[in-house]
Formats: sequence, structure tokens, C-alpha cells
Amino acid sequence: MQHGFRFSTDRDEIDRALVHRWLSIDAYWALGRPRERQDAAIDGSRNYGVFDEASGQQVAYARVITDGVTFAWLCDVYVHPSVRGRGVGVALIEGVVADLEPLGLRRTMLATADAHGLYERFGFEPLAEPARWMVRLAPTT
Repeated sequence: MQHGFRFSTDRDEIDRALVHRWLSIDAYWALGRPRERQDAAIDGSRNYGVFDEASGQQVAYARVITDGVTFAWLCDVYVHPSVRGRGVGVALIEGVVADLEPLGLRRTMLATADAHGLYERFGFEPLAEPARWMVRLAPTT
């Protein structure tokens, strides 16, 4: 972990109100997400946080949806702008990967619009056969 920061896998340490604010206001993939949905997502996922050791304040978050055996989806990765460029994102993903490694998952997926380089450092790569993958989106109202 980067000096001055602490990684945690403890769901109870997650500052739910802060994470909701980050994601619903500043994360392009979760804009407007209601707090109840965010809390339900936290409850149904493995959660990860990075905390400033001096203040105790949470500075980064990620969660993983998984069956714990074959598949995982890494999502809601967020690093507060005040600590970007200081290795916090690298430390966050390093911690997530280390936590998942003992599970022996066959596949861990994610989607990103702008952080390909970060994830490539940890073995993520573009889909070899993207035409095989499909998605079902919820209807818009």
C-alpha cells in the first residue's frame, strides 16, 4: 500500500454516504444512482476501500460482484480527485486482485472508458472475441 494510505476489505468500514455521493454525482457510469440502490449494491458485493491513515477518511472505493468460484465483475472503481496520481488507484486494484486471487476465478471482467492502462498492469486485456458477448440493458422511461 502507498505510504500514508490503508487498504481494507471490511464492508463495515465503507462510508456509504460518501461512496454514494461520489458515484451518483461524479462517476459517468452511475450518475443519479439512488442511495437505496447503492446500499443494496454494497450489501450484495465484496467491497474495498482505501483510507487516508492520518485522517481516517476514505479516498477510494471498488466493489466486486462474484459467485466466488468462477466469475467476477469489478465495478464502481472510484478514486477521489485529491489523491489521483499518487498511486492510490494502483494500490486499490492491487488489493482487489490479491483478495480475489485465492478464489481461483476463471474470469474477472470490467468495463472502463478511460483507465485501460491501469487495468492492463494487472493482466486485464480487451476481449478476444467481443462478438460472443451480449448485454441486456434495462428499458429507459
